[in-house]
Amino acid sequence: MNTKMTFGGDDRPVSFATKLATSPAFMNLFREGMALVEESAAYLDGKGREESKALPRLVSLAYASESMRLTTRLMQLASWLLLQRAVNEGEMSQVQAASEKRRVKLSRQDFASAPEVFEKLPERLRDLSERSMRLQDRVMHFDQLISRHSSVTVMGGGPRPVESQLERLRMAFGVTSP
Repeated sequence: MNTKMTFGGDDRPVSFATKLATSPAFMNLFREGMALVEESAAYLDGKGREESKALPRLVSLAYASESMRLTTRLMQLASWLLLQRAVNEGEMSQVQAASEKRRVKLSRQDFASAPEVFEKLPERLRDLSERSMRLQDRVMHFDQLISRHSSVTVMGGGPRPVESQLERLRMAFGVTSP
């Protein structure tokens, strides 16, 4: 049985990727991500700078590494979120965004420091780092869902069997699409 979901009497199938990318869930993710960027910047430029001066040398080096990794992670996440919002608002096409997304590096990174050193970092930096990792996991999941559903459908709405199988293999082995 071949069923297809239509929208408003239109015979074209509804794009799961488009619906997901424009959903309230995406908007919540966007707001949360941008708020975390602002919160982290305010901390690192203010209280975090003061806290880092009082740390022992080894922990101070770990603070510098962790704050750089946090900043890099958040900039990559903000880039992805802004690209997706631009597509949602019609400022760029999905094809243009896909081209730009190649520059965005969404990859799971552990903390820069060993766990015993990480625990000695200021609580606020640890919290921001952990929250950014959770946000990154959510963004990567969103990206995989959007990419998977937009890459397995051609303009006519039919599946592309070879691309579908390749995408399933990429997902199974945790490889991002080229």
